[in-house]
Amino acid sequence: MIESLRLQLGILSESKNYKMTQSQQKLIPVAGPSITAREVEYVRDAAQNAWGENANMYHERFEAEFARAVNRKYAMALPSCTAGLHLALAGLGVGPGDEVIVPDVTWIATVAPVSYVGATPVFADMDATDWCVTADTIAACITPRTRAIIAVDLYGGMPPMNEVLALAAQRNIPLIEDAAEAAGSAYRERRAGSFGHASVFSFHGSKTLTTGEGGMLLTDDAAFFARCQFLRDHGRAPGDVSFRSTEVGFKYKMSAMQAAMGLAQIERLDELFQRKREIFGWYREFLADVPAISLNGEGAGVRNSYWMVTAIFPSGFRLDKPALMAAFRDYGVATRPMFDPLSDIPAFSATPQAAAARARNRVSYDIAPRGLNLPSGFNLTREDVMRVCAALKEILRKNV
Repeated sequence: MIESLRLQLGILSESKNYKMTQSQQKLIPVAGPSITAREVEYVRDAAQNAWGENANMYHERFEAEFARAVNRKYAMALPSCTAGLHLALAGLGVGPGDEVIVPDVTWIATVAPVSYVGATPVFADMDATDWCVTADTIAACITPRTRAIIAVDLYGGMPPMNEVLALAAQRNIPLIEDAAEAAGSAYRERRAGSFGHASVFSFHGSKTLTTGEGGMLLTDDAAFFARCQFLRDHGRAPGDVSFRSTEVGFKYKMSAMQAAMGLAQIERLDELFQRKREIFGWYREFLADVPAISLNGEGAGVRNSYWMVTAIFPSGFRLDKPALMAAFRDYGVATRPMFDPLSDIPAFSATPQAAAARARNRVSYDIAPRGLNLPSGFNLTREDVMRVCAALKEILRKNV
């Protein structure tokens, strides 16, 4: 593989189109939102008018529009996706002594709520193409103590949901879809966020849809939704004015200004989804002559929103992720590392489940160390992507 890559890059170096020197140009950021006059106007209106009797005017519109967009019955706007996962697990009654199956390769926010409720995370391996869990990798982790499964739509990709849902139903285990990174993605014409007992989204500033910070919990189960509403406001029923909480709950509410921005963003979902796919298409075009670099896969039946364009470098490549990120920065390009396996990070590495995952999850430990997120923000131009790809090729030439 490395010798073949050297030959490819030797030929490419003769082309002026791919020559690149270290750049003093402005840094190309790794992410960035799309904010228009619509977002600004909605937020201005919320700041002026969403108080007192009108405090929830934008929450209600945002939740209704989001539920419609992903074909769910109920939606709850929250301060973060992490809060949504916490509420979902608490609403299902998951607690000490229980196990929750999670992907090994994902952001810690997927797994931290498992610890919040006192349960044990069990780390499942991923598919080599779309980097998501599969029915087989989940099945390898199921025990009599398994109380929930969290399937992550990593970087906009999606698992084979039909198989995952069938397994969950067969074993009578609730599935939570973590669609934090997949706004707009779809599996067999069903939008991300429409699967499982519950689903969650993130509206962090880097995400396809943003409210600066924020999240959403969705479900079709009325009783479960009511339980989560009760827990999210200090153990009080919606509309309670007695201030006499009947349980110790949480404080998980989104501001009206965030909800206003979210409404403007969800109204633009199709536009934002297509823009993400356009950006990915530029990367695919400019890196087509370097087959040793793999980009995000798209599983059967999936339409990937490509939240974060991710490049997998070849086995045996000389630079590790920190050195690779530093090399890109020398060319004026900001990057992020692909998530390391959670079973290998200090927060979890000493646990028995992490030790078992390190022995079992061969795909995660092969791919994650070689993955890098490339600039994927809405502010990118075609010329920016060409510059990033030119830097990538120069870095490859110097380090194979």
